[in-house]
Amino acid sequence: MSFSFKRLLPHILVLIGFVVLSLAYFSPVLQGKKIYQSDIMHYIGMAQQQKEFAKAEGEETYWTNSAFGGMPTYQLGAKYPHNYIKKLDLTLRFLPRPADYLFLYFIGFYILLLSLKVDFKLAALGALAFGFSTYLIIILGVGHNAKAHAIAYMPLVLAGIILTFRKKYILGFLLTTVALGLEIVTNHFQMTYYLMLLVIVLGIAYLVDAYRKKVLPHFFKSVGLLSVSAILAVGLNATNMMATQEYVKESTRGKSELTINPDGSAKEVTSGLSREYITEYSYGILESFNLYIPKFMGGGNREDVGKDSETYKAYINLGASPIEALDGARNAPMYWGDQTIVEAPAYVGAVIIFLFVLGLFLVKGRLKWWLVGGTVLSLLLSYGKNVGFLTDFFIDYVPLYNKFRAVSSIQVILELCIPVLGIFALVRLFNDFQKDEEKLKALKYSVIITAGLVVVFLLFKSFLFDFESFRDGGYIEAYGQPFIDAVIEDRKSLMTTDTLRTLVLVLLSAGTVYFFIKEKLSETLTVVVFAVLLLFDLVSVDRQYVNNDNFTSALRVDKPYQATTADKEILKDKGHFRVLDMSSEGQSKPGRAAYFHNSLFGYHAAKLGRYNELMEFHVYKNNMNVLNMLNTKYIIAEEQGNIFPYTNTDANGNAWFVSELEQLPNANAEIKALDSLDTKVKAITTMPEFSSKPKVITYQVDSMALIQLKEFKPNYLKYQSLNANDGFAVFSEIYYSQGWNAYINGDLVPHQRVNYVLRGLEIPKGDHTIEFKFEPAVVETGSKVALASSAVFGILLLLGIFYSFKKKEN
Repeated sequence: MSFSFKRLLPHILVLIGFVVLSLAYFSPVLQGKKIYQSDIMHYIGMAQQQKEFAKAEGEETYWTNSAFGGMPTYQLGAKYPHNYIKKLDLTLRFLPRPADYLFLYFIGFYILLLSLKVDFKLAALGALAFGFSTYLIIILGVGHNAKAHAIAYMPLVLAGIILTFRKKYILGFLLTTVALGLEIVTNHFQMTYYLMLLVIVLGIAYLVDAYRKKVLPHFFKSVGLLSVSAILAVGLNATNMMATQEYVKESTRGKSELTINPDGSAKEVTSGLSREYITEYSYGILESFNLYIPKFMGGGNREDVGKDSETYKAYINLGASPIEALDGARNAPMYWGDQTIVEAPAYVGAVIIFLFVLGLFLVKGRLKWWLVGGTVLSLLLSYGKNVGFLTDFFIDYVPLYNKFRAVSSIQVILELCIPVLGIFALVRLFNDFQKDEEKLKALKYSVIITAGLVVVFLLFKSFLFDFESFRDGGYIEAYGQPFIDAVIEDRKSLMTTDTLRTLVLVLLSAGTVYFFIKEKLSETLTVVVFAVLLLFDLVSVDRQYVNNDNFTSALRVDKPYQATTADKEILKDKGHFRVLDMSSEGQSKPGRAAYFHNSLFGYHAAKLGRYNELMEFHVYKNNMNVLNMLNTKYIIAEEQGNIFPYTNTDANGNAWFVSELEQLPNANAEIKALDSLDTKVKAITTMPEFSSKPKVITYQVDSMALIQLKEFKPNYLKYQSLNANDGFAVFSEIYYSQGWNAYINGDLVPHQRVNYVLRGLEIPKGDHTIEFKFEPAVVETGSKVALASSAVFGILLLLGIFYSFKKKEN
């Protein structure tokens, strides 16, 4: 076989171009600065303890005590043995963050279009349209890195699948395995799940096409091969997937045993999240036009409307100083949609949507139908409670759909599909499959639809919309009706400006297509013009929300929290206890306390379910008996701006013997009993181990009985007990059966869950050493599976390369 560097050169140049663009957009990284991401600051706080442990001990802990009383680190960046697919991922992300994710956006989409036999120039153009899609940039600004990571690998997975269906069996199989392995390693299963929905849509389109063309054997052969690929990809990520599957049952994503809410009302019983929680962030139907007109609904919750705005004038009229008025105008409440919080519009782009509409007329066959199907499905599902019948159907009947919240984020699927069809509109424009008359007709219809819609909004906006928000009542109460009238005028102004902007971009795009058809522009020049239009269209919006101002010194990002006087005072105590941070900063930065202490709070989308329920029923209500049993020794309080540590001398300590253990019938009774339970002398349980014993078991506790903590690490605790009688000890540690083992004098013994979330252990009389070790079998088993899968894939990769070389030689 012959190697052609000339054929490879365009792709190398494109690759270099993607690197340059990624670094150019996030240019402060070249100065050593880092992007300040609020979600990542929370994560840094949550993960600090395990990082310090790994540095000190040279090994990984899979349990942390730093947040929510204690929880596994499986969803906190845990590192596993033989996770070679993660090493590949780290290699691909060689650029500084977040430029690495932008580069992955580009390269993944580029490979997807190449797999669809698109010319490299158009493939690069499509990569720009996808990578600079506003939502994909916004999530980098706020720190949704795992989501961005998962989205970046989506096109690569689709490329492998498409190559397999194109009968490129070896390349398709290998690419799908690697790409899906990389997709799973991002650890954002919600995005991977949404990708699976798109793959199902794609599969249906290919099945129908195979049936019509009478090539069903090829279809099922491809599906079989892809199924093996999926199994292998899962195997490469076995440890994380097995650990996550084990953990999710115990998390807020699992089924609760409770049938009541904290207020006593009946609770919706579900195997996943509640319907209300799932649909909390439902995309407004009218907001769909944000995809096409960036500030159609005002943009984000806080927009900079400047000194010439009506909002600025309204602040001045209220008596604000020019500085105060300008600050208010820079954080104006412009968004008037249905969602609670919106950082920025999910703008896909006027240019690429125009091309998408053009593609509806020019592109034929299965490609168009799976792209349109994926777009429509994702849009409808993003509406959540606004299209209740469809959302309810998916929640009730589609497996795993009820495990995920923020349904609006499924729009990532349409943000992938729209650029593909848009680029294929140009593919069809450039080839001779259709006559110029057909192309002109398609162009005419596209302009009528896209430009016509914009003109309607420009002419009739005041008749069609009231520009009012459900939040406006608070501003009226605070500042009066004239203030909100001024805000509404600015909302109208933003909509008008951006609608005109979209109209101009549509007309320029349509003109470019027209001049190409009339042979006034060459193919290359047409691509260049669209590249300029796309970059202007998307980057100019992106920079309004994520720009150089988002960057700060690396030190501030790497060490985002500074110890206060209260923190320093608490850190003098070298004991093992928990801290409740009630200061304003602690409440606004839930990961902060976890950075320094073992915190009762934290920031995580999948907390342990029982602990979350304990917080809702008791911790948030400051139930001191519950705080005491959690060994809350310090409470960080704030009075008139002064932050200080309050020492809770009533905390139960690390472990204590109780005189009574009562068996309760169910979880409802157990959590309600904590309202008045004296946790120092009595424990309660619903564990089945006690069902054959008396309802109330009593123990004799003399004044000399004691149990003391002698050694503690996140994954290991050692106690010494001394008791003249057989006793029952309660430990102020979170119960988690899938990994924590109890030992008395080196012998493994069973322990129980008591007081809804804590550990309990029967201890015989005498002097004993008690140990708790976190020994998750799932990590050991998963690592073996990952190693075996890596070996199998390595062998298949070598065989595939060998076969390909032999085939080309023949």
